[in-house]
Amino acid sequence: MASRLILRIQEKHARLTSSEKKIAAVLMENQGLVETHTATELASLAGVSKATTARFFRNLGYADFEEVRLQAREERNSREPYLRRDTGTETASLGRTLSDHLELEQRNLARTFEEIRADLLPEIAGVLEAAPRVWFLGFGDEYGIARLGRTMFTRLRHGVHQIEGSGQDWASELSMTGPRDVLILLTFAPRPRLLPVLLAHARTTRMQIITITDPAYAAQARRFSNYVLPCHIASYGLLPTHATMISMLRLLALAYLGKTPEAATRRIATLDAINEELDLSE
Repeated sequence: MASRLILRIQEKHARLTSSEKKIAAVLMENQGLVETHTATELASLAGVSKATTARFFRNLGYADFEEVRLQAREERNSREPYLRRDTGTETASLGRTLSDHLELEQRNLARTFEEIRADLLPEIAGVLEAAPRVWFLGFGDEYGIARLGRTMFTRLRHGVHQIEGSGQDWASELSMTGPRDVLILLTFAPRPRLLPVLLAHARTTRMQIITITDPAYAAQARRFSNYVLPCHIASYGLLPTHATMISMLRLLALAYLGKTPEAATRRIATLDAINEELDLSE
């Protein structure tokens, strides 16, 4: 992923021509194209001329496309040891373990948020604002993260639910979903066999799907999702990390809060008043 390229695009996006913005959109959707495609192929994907593509990269400060490709390769090579996990069996000291853990989580967070389009979260926040209901879905470890997401968004708006399949009665919960509802899917591997069936129903119901997942699954997720938010999840050992997924959820909630500050503030005040009336808080 050419994260420095994306940062340059975001910085200069307002000054790009309409044709150059087409190339920018292609690269922001799939940054890996700079390593797998030629400049001519990128131009074809964006529907612009090769000359426009060359001018686009020069306007971003590159000498030519080969410099962009070289930068992408250097970034990939510097990150490859962290792509998934280090399964070494050597037991590290406590100090080293904490240091390595912190460094890896920082890398995950930095890569995740460097690669996200600057305009994407406000756009998703607008979709959430217009949705009659918001549903969260997660399996395995992500089940608990889905509960966290539901709790977080319940503080900001009404009509927030979690699809849980309580007692394996999926039909009862799915029957309450409808057009323009939003499904926020939280999914890392391994994924249950039931997931494609639930997603097929969601598409039939014309729900809009936002998928928060790992980069390896992002391309597949785009086949059924309206929006995909990839989270880097490199980890040491066998235990997965959900730090980036939780952070992404919070960032999404903050984007929603920024979109509807008055309504969300009233909602929070109402909940606080009810809690005080019920004397539930110390």
